[in-house]
Amino acid sequence: MLVQPLRSPDFRRATASDTATEPKVAVLLNANARKVDARVVKSLSHVVPEQDLFLSRSPLDARRIVQTVLERGYPMVFTGGGDGTFMGFVNEVLHQVGPRGRFAGQSAPRFGILKLGTGNGIANHVNASSTRGDGILNDVLRARTGEVPGYRAMDLLLVDGQRAPFAGLGVDGKVLNDYIWVKENLGKGLLKSVLTGSGGYFSAVACKTVPHYLTHSTWVECEVVNGQTSEAYRLGADGRAVGEALAPGETLFRGRLMMAAAGTMPFYGYGFRMFPFASERRGFMQLRLGQVKPGQVLANLPKLWNGRWFPEGLHDFHAREVTIRFANPMPFQVGGDAAGYREQVTLAVAPESIELVDFNGAMN
Repeated sequence: MLVQPLRSPDFRRATASDTATEPKVAVLLNANARKVDARVVKSLSHVVPEQDLFLSRSPLDARRIVQTVLERGYPMVFTGGGDGTFMGFVNEVLHQVGPRGRFAGQSAPRFGILKLGTGNGIANHVNASSTRGDGILNDVLRARTGEVPGYRAMDLLLVDGQRAPFAGLGVDGKVLNDYIWVKENLGKGLLKSVLTGSGGYFSAVACKTVPHYLTHSTWVECEVVNGQTSEAYRLGADGRAVGEALAPGETLFRGRLMMAAAGTMPFYGYGFRMFPFASERRGFMQLRLGQVKPGQVLANLPKLWNGRWFPEGLHDFHAREVTIRFANPMPFQVGGDAAGYREQVTLAVAPESIELVDFNGAMN
């Protein structure tokens, strides 16, 4: 049995007996993730054969594991370690099966999420079980016995050649940086449980981000232009298109903004429903432009968190590709990871979608 979380990954080729059992499910764990400890690894080793359980400690490990997974032809792969672990694995898989990859033309496996990260945005999207009790073990067991309720096709953003479920410029990048500061500087000792996770995000917004913008300008001149290949749609508070379709190349917005962000799924981390209409139109992202004051955000934070706040200053669109240009450099985040400052970025829906194991029971 695989019982140590820092043991090197097993890259042995599958034997005939390994490949005879269906359905095959591989489990990839990020050994550097805080929630991937010896207890988790030992528990999973009781329900997953050793040759199907992998531990990654570096990008090189992950690349080798992807090659092993594709060589063995696993139809389903679970990742554990958070959204970053998941997207790193997905990007490598899609690169390997792409036109110039080693496994060009091979189908990508379906992907499952184990709720072993911090934000767990994608895990929330597919209702993955929590770490309480035997939740994650039951998710894997159901997959191994063919009892998955359904699968959900999910589009991804293409940002600077990498795929991600969301990205943004402006206040959301500032919130991310503020959350990291709160967690690293204040979330210790007795306050660790309070200032980590959703509590940390609420604290960062209420005690750091909003106070900063009460004394500093939040709004910067911005232009957002639709891509050249598809129409875009302005959305109302119910998520339905409002008015005429916006032509390719048309300017979607010009004026002062505090934020420009887009996603192909509803959630940021910790259940924050930033893009409530992201999954309503296949092949499109939800673009959200913000013109709201810090005091408004603070007063309506619970509604915003749950995707139920639609003031006049929030502008929502469905689009396939947009170019965002700010007059000044703005905090930039991709998939919840800080990515420096940018004045301009192009966000597009990636040409390929992926299929997720969905414990909500949705079937696409």
